[in-house]
Parts: sequence; structure tokens; C-alpha cells
Amino acid sequence: MALLLASACATQNAGQMPADAVRCTEPRPQICTMDYTPVCATRVDAIRCVTTPCPSTEMATYANGCGACADATVTFYQPGACDEQGL
Repeated sequence: MALLLASACATQNAGQMPADAVRCTEPRPQICTMDYTPVCATRVDAIRCVTTPCPSTEMATYANGCGACADATVTFYQPGACDEQGL
């Protein structure tokens, strides 16, 4: 099954992550530190279109990479808050 990852600016295939992206792996973190090193994560949303194609992912800022990957809907993240990246 292929996942389609979309940002506000462009659509990317799951295999074509940005060069600075970090993929979340299993097992997911259960406990994370409370440091603030913001990341922009791509997560799968619950919205599914029936009549027309639409993005099935959204961008969200998390406090750090551990916190992003603790969310089971996150597939990967990039350093910096989403608004710092123009997303």
C-alpha cells in the first residue's frame, strides 16, 4: 500500500522524503524529554476523500523529534517549526 505525503506546497511520494527529514521507526517512543527543539512533522490525517483526490497528510509542529514520533500518525519530521520552513 502506497502512502501519499503532501505538504502545503507540494506533494511527495513516501519514498521521496526531503534530505533533512528523519523517518519515525517502530517501536514508537513511550517517554520523551521536555526539551524544546521544534520539528515540523508530516502526519497522516483521518480525512479520506470519496469524490476527488485530496491530501491525506498534514504538517504540524512538535516540541521535539521524540514527541513527534510518539504520535503514531507521524511518518517523518524535519528540523524547525513548520512556519520557519514556509509550510
